[in-house]
Amino acid sequence: MLTGPQPIDEPRRGSVVRLSLRSTIVELLLGSVVAAVVSLLLQFAIARLSISEPSYAPEALASVSTALVLTALFLLLAFGFRHGRQWVKLLGTWISLSAFSTLALAIPLQATRYYYGGSSVDNGFRMQYMTRMAATLGLADMNYPDTPPYYPGGWFWLGGRFANLIGWEGWAAYKPYALAWVAVTSVLAFTMWSVVLRRRVALLAALITTMSGMMHGIEEPYAWPSAALLAPAAVLCWYALRHPVTPRWTLIGIGCYVGFAAVTYTLHFGFAVLMVLTMAVIIGAFRVHRGNPVGQTVRQLFFRLLPIGIISLVLALLVWLPYLWQTQFLLNNPRSAAQHYLPADGAFLPTPMTEGTVLGAVCLAGLVWLLLRCRRNETAAAMLTIVIAVYCWFVLSAFALVAKTTLLAFRLNVILDVVLLTAGVFAALELIGHLREKLDPKYALQISMVSFAVGLLGAVTLVQGAIGSSLKDSTQSAYDDYYPTGVNAQGHRDPMQPGSWLDDEIRAIAQLTGREPEQNVVLTTDYKLMSFQPYWGFQQETPHYANPLGQYQQRADEIHRWTTAETSEELLEMLRSSRFQTPNVFVLLNPSSPYLSDEEKEGIGEENMDKLALELKADSFPQQPNVRDYYVFFNPEVFDSPEFVKQDVGPYTIVVRR
Repeated sequence: MLTGPQPIDEPRRGSVVRLSLRSTIVELLLGSVVAAVVSLLLQFAIARLSISEPSYAPEALASVSTALVLTALFLLLAFGFRHGRQWVKLLGTWISLSAFSTLALAIPLQATRYYYGGSSVDNGFRMQYMTRMAATLGLADMNYPDTPPYYPGGWFWLGGRFANLIGWEGWAAYKPYALAWVAVTSVLAFTMWSVVLRRRVALLAALITTMSGMMHGIEEPYAWPSAALLAPAAVLCWYALRHPVTPRWTLIGIGCYVGFAAVTYTLHFGFAVLMVLTMAVIIGAFRVHRGNPVGQTVRQLFFRLLPIGIISLVLALLVWLPYLWQTQFLLNNPRSAAQHYLPADGAFLPTPMTEGTVLGAVCLAGLVWLLLRCRRNETAAAMLTIVIAVYCWFVLSAFALVAKTTLLAFRLNVILDVVLLTAGVFAALELIGHLREKLDPKYALQISMVSFAVGLLGAVTLVQGAIGSSLKDSTQSAYDDYYPTGVNAQGHRDPMQPGSWLDDEIRAIAQLTGREPEQNVVLTTDYKLMSFQPYWGFQQETPHYANPLGQYQQRADEIHRWTTAETSEELLEMLRSSRFQTPNVFVLLNPSSPYLSDEEKEGIGEENMDKLALELKADSFPQQPNVRDYYVFFNPEVFDSPEFVKQDVGPYTIVVRR
């Protein structure tokens, strides 16, 4: 695979940057377009397979097709980059990378309209955000009316425009949009690695990055791009800060990456800022240690950091300015419960390199390579800085428990995996080059053949592990969860499942209100409604996804106050005097319904069977689970007024205020 034991980041004619500004921009833009088109065309073809589930046929097709694409990519690595026109090779690379990710991820979902995870748990909020953005041209909170968004809306805003373009509802556009972004990210990673590494090495890095995402990252498709691109951005940042002469556009490029993280995923933005500053401190410390004046060193690094900070700030303000303005630039920022989550993988330091799997072996090789090469190889030094920063983030997150919060350190596991797996590939490349130099030249062909076979086998193993194991539960949810039509992907409809009544609920709300969905404010115990229609919500499902400006606890207190009403007049007066925009639609559980499950009846209690129930949630951090469910109850008689109209739908009673 290599012709000698060259370092993987051997400079090109004295420059650490291998692509010009023009080439980088053109490749990023054209590569993204090609990847998106290829992904969408393949998704359209895959959707026509119509293989009935449950079946292992989709997994078989995904495994074989990705194995064929991987073989083509490895042949391209071995021979393709030595011959042919540059743009032909680039186009083949873009098509192959996007086809690889799409075939691996889209075929298992061929008979469902849902992305991995279906409409369950966190995906419900993601689809709610996508549905909101498809219904408005501007930025808006996913739930609360007249509230600037707290969660970065860049990825979802673009998703809303995609949904508008193809004429689909937001929830339905989520799957093709997410899959297309995974494909685009593979190509973006290849281009960014090509800025600092040789083409063949960059292709391998992009390929292993994509496979790593299949193991963990792609279930948060809006967070995956910033995670996947962090490593090449970090290497470029190390070069830009360390070398006295580097193109100025590289600093702007790093700022664009940090700003991109700010508009898509706040945690990665914070980590990227920490990474850049840590690199500056390390590089400055070494310069001072070698005798450079402190003042001169600080001044030089400051002027390198300044354009990064300015560009990232300008981009961040595109989505953060409305929230910052509302909070007087965080001077009156309410406390958020978003970080009140501590699962098992956030409580223990991650050690992927100790797992007895192919992934674990590659990660271990990567860690060893980083430690051995960090003093002489700048790529290794930059990537080792990321690894150290991840563990430091875990330590800081543990200490944050003293302040009754966390830093959601487990969300950085995907970054750690990407870095270690990529480093493991770099280690393998250097080992192969070393063997080709030290052994008799007559063994060169055998070394290349063994390297090709072992590399391909390892790649196929990782992909099949992702399809058959890592993504198995998420795939099942995509087939089991109900559509807003009241059936799931397998055509099942069980009246005892709340999802089977979604279609009837949506139709009843439309008939009783006579309004468009976005003109309604809904207080609901069936929160899945909010994923499929752009209703405004009086209350978010959990405090952890609630906008701090929405005043979750105050709204919960207000709901409790409403439940004390004994007459219609009393309730109406409470609604009129509320400081919040009150709901005109109530979706409440009816305990007398035959479609209520035994578990729900037990939670409501025998003494409340003659009332209408609303399920609410409270933050129970640091306990696990971090949410406590409880019910509040309305006296049905408070809705016996000409100002209210009611309709029973399955286990629910829908009440509309005229």
